[in-house]
Amino acid sequence: MMHGRIHSIETFGTVDGPGIRYVVFMQGCILRCQFCHNADTWEIGTGKQMSVSEIVDDIQSYLPYMKSSGGGITVSGGEPLLQLPFLIELFKACKKHGIHTALDSSGGCYSKADAFQEQISELIQYTDLVLLDVKQIDRKKHMKLTGMPNDHILEFAEFLSDHHIPVWIRHVLVPGITDIDDDLNRLGTFIGGLSNVEKVEVLPYHKLGVYKWEALGLEYPLKEVEPPDEERIEHAYRCLTAHVNFRKPFTETLA
Repeated sequence: MMHGRIHSIETFGTVDGPGIRYVVFMQGCILRCQFCHNADTWEIGTGKQMSVSEIVDDIQSYLPYMKSSGGGITVSGGEPLLQLPFLIELFKACKKHGIHTALDSSGGCYSKADAFQEQISELIQYTDLVLLDVKQIDRKKHMKLTGMPNDHILEFAEFLSDHHIPVWIRHVLVPGITDIDDDLNRLGTFIGGLSNVEKVEVLPYHKLGVYKWEALGLEYPLKEVEPPDEERIEHAYRCLTAHVNFRKPFTETLA
């Protein structure tokens, strides 16, 4: 029986995809984002072990709410792609029940290795939507911000575009770090080159996860940074969407 390592589950999520979502937060991540509000999901190999059948059984009582709202299941993290075999079986089981599936990922462990490509190609057959977090378009700044370069993340975005998988691009706006106009315009140009973007979300930086860093005995690196104002958020959205030809959502094309 296939098991995954789970950090937590939110049964009535409303911010991680369309409608009411059953959100599974997977345990483990290889990025170390300075603004991460789920630092307690970083450690790999820990978390509660749950089977696909346990999750699918639990989701049944929420199906009426999800389906009436156009919702479904979202698997987030941590980084879900670290547990690809489990994710494939979970999404495959969800599709048998007619459940809309969404993957919330940074693409942080995307690889062109044959074994990974074989698994990710199977996963996208059962994936209705990807919420793709693009932290920073500049490679050096991305390394400083997350501890890793962004080459494979941008490759993942292009992979999803090539395979016509609907994507919502998400960008956390951190004053002085990810809100520089030149970077926003470069990222907007990159997003404009993708053919599968349904939506762009600018997520304002916040400090709600600071207590988790402190509980883990970690020094929070952005404690002097304040959240952006509404004007700056709107400006960033304009930069990021300046070149986007938005793909119509499947539900909209049916209307």
